[in-house]
Amino acid sequence: MKLNSIVIGEGKPLLILHGFLGMSDNWKTIGNKLAEEKEFQVHLIDQRNHGKSPHTDEHSYELMAEDIKEYCDQNSLSNIILMGHSMGGKTAMLAATEYPNLVEKLIVVDIAPKYYEPHHQQILKGLTALEEANLESRQEADSLLSEFISEKPIRLFLLKNLNRKSEGAYCLKVNLETLKNNIEEVGKSLAQDKTFNGPTLFIKGGNSNYIREEDKPEIKKQFPKVQFKEIANAGHWVHAEKMTEFYKAMVDFL
Repeated sequence: MKLNSIVIGEGKPLLILHGFLGMSDNWKTIGNKLAEEKEFQVHLIDQRNHGKSPHTDEHSYELMAEDIKEYCDQNSLSNIILMGHSMGGKTAMLAATEYPNLVEKLIVVDIAPKYYEPHHQQILKGLTALEEANLESRQEADSLLSEFISEKPIRLFLLKNLNRKSEGAYCLKVNLETLKNNIEEVGKSLAQDKTFNGPTLFIKGGNSNYIREEDKPEIKKQFPKVQFKEIANAGHWVHAEKMTEFYKAMVDFL
């Protein structure tokens, strides 16, 4: 599979993986800063069934980790720094444990290796309504989505998935059908025998409950060289809510 990506700058390769229903564009501001200020070659990747990457009937962490290995092979990348948020963090964890010689350092953003129950039902209902409506404007899409999701920032994040077709109507970039059919896969845990011995940073939003204190012993077992960094007053989208603090935590680790 040939994943779509935005590549910025020259230097050591740093790959960034977005979360569920996200896309490479979500990370452009941070990607530009890392390329310009710290001289990384930043690869902002659309994972399968997201953004402009291919749509398939399958969606699992095993496949997404393989996609990353294939992407590195296609682009002759080695000794990479791999960072992922939420679903992308799970992909990054698995890729690092499966291909330890490929990954030099790992950054995981607001997700633990544990199982999470499906909790995106309301969002998926809202996106399904968008897909079934014959939308003529983004304003109309936001109005429809607000019937399902009250938080404006989450709606704005989701509306980045809107794409205008050549004939003028809007469609979604994400492969909604496959993601709905494989929603259990998104919450799956990393097998407990999977370990990565390279330097690892877990960044947590202070207001987010995705990583709890009781998760840390298991994380330390699987990632023995782990550091933890909590960003105060940030939720699950810690990189968007507290970009300056998030960027500093990243750069200090790197």
